[in-house]
Amino acid sequence: MTEPTVGTLRVNGATLHYEVRGRGPLLLLIPGGTGGAASLAAVAADLADASTVVTYDPRGMGGSTLDDPETEQSVAEHAEDAARLLDLLSPDAPARVFGSSSGAIAALHLLLAHPERVQCAVVHEPPVVEVLPDAAAHRALLARVQETFRERGPMPAMAVFAAGLSKDGDTADPAPATELPPQAAARAEQTLGALPYFVGRIVPAFMSYAPDVTRLATLSDRLVLACGEESRGELPYRPAAFLAERLGTELRHFPGGHTGLTTHPAAFAERLREALHA
Repeated sequence: MTEPTVGTLRVNGATLHYEVRGRGPLLLLIPGGTGGAASLAAVAADLADASTVVTYDPRGMGGSTLDDPETEQSVAEHAEDAARLLDLLSPDAPARVFGSSSGAIAALHLLLAHPERVQCAVVHEPPVVEVLPDAAAHRALLARVQETFRERGPMPAMAVFAAGLSKDGDTADPAPATELPPQAAARAEQTLGALPYFVGRIVPAFMSYAPDVTRLATLSDRLVLACGEESRGELPYRPAAFLAERLGTELRHFPGGHTGLTTHPAAFAERLREALHA
């Protein structure tokens, strides 16, 4: 895998760590969860043969530090971070953008706030539950997650959150831990370290976000809505499916489930390449 060129960018209240691979038209990949740029490395490497692929750690995660660690987070500010990266790395042309999970929510807002900067936005399972008819039930889930976080900490809160996202609310104990290779172990350590920030600040801010669906309809020719082939019946699948039906656009299916870009990186990259050139 080709080593990326690494850079930093000062933005409002934070310093972003970003990585660049390849040559060609710019493709910005926005990670979800706590994975950061590392979670997109394999997909980025596969796509770097025909694109300048940019990945980064969202503010507050990995190498992207906050000036004030206690600052509340917002979808709008995370989308502005993405816009500033586009201004830096593709100042003269709109770029293609991909986002997954919370990164897909940032990509949606980037398209709404800066449509002139986005040629195409592929959003994979954005959990914008506020668009759903049963949004009130999902607000109750978020309230339980936050209560669990305050009373018991991030790991139990993530268990409640994960159960709420699943098909059947399975809360069985996880499988016993196994020894991981050094690189995977380092990534797991980073993921665990970011959990308090993710559960306490990202989850409530992002899952309470309600996109302007009427305005999205005017931009639907630049929006690709996508879900995992194995995600049917799970909560993260439903908002993208709902929006595709509402906007009258195709719902594309990518390999794997909600985390298909890490479990099926090569096949995921190929499907993303197809979506970007459709």
